[in-house]
Amino acid sequence: MKQNWVGFILALSLLAACGNAGGIGRSKDSPYAPTGHPTRGGSVDGLTVGHRLMAAGEYELALKAYYRAAGKLGLNADIYSALGSANLKLGRLGQSEDLLRKAVDKDATFAPAWNNLGVVLMERGKTGEAKRVFQTAYALDSGESDSIRDNLRLAIAKSENIDYDETNDNENFSLVRRGSGEYLLLSTP
Repeated sequence: MKQNWVGFILALSLLAACGNAGGIGRSKDSPYAPTGHPTRGGSVDGLTVGHRLMAAGEYELALKAYYRAAGKLGLNADIYSALGSANLKLGRLGQSEDLLRKAVDKDATFAPAWNNLGVVLMERGKTGEAKRVFQTAYALDSGESDSIRDNLRLAIAKSENIDYDETNDNENFSLVRRGSGEYLLLSTP
């Protein structure tokens, strides 16, 4: 009989400790870490997170955010373009070119992907093709983006100047993405 009372009191004290009556509960002022998922607000889109990381210069983390976005949204032109731009910033020109070509295959009217493909082609020394790609980007953008216009101007100057050498190669080519913000790709002398 004594064991039953001890078990009952132990069970009752455990239930009281689990309650939210000032015990171990997770109140706003609790020193304990919160549990589970946040109850307020939604999660931020992976593309948005990736774009913010790119703007902050965290290209490897941006690439991971873009892959998470791809898992959630699927592979579309925005995702391919974002992945290509992150790989370009990481110096992975071959991967970047492949991804940006997939982006323009998915959406042939996506001017930022065309522009970014042009930047990769310029970096790889494919000036003639880059010029044609920048012309496509400029036409799709209706000449509204200064960075696309400047990229086209630089590509034309480089492709028409036979004596264009490394000493003249200090111009900047700009990466463009959908939305606000701009990524600059600085050419190395």
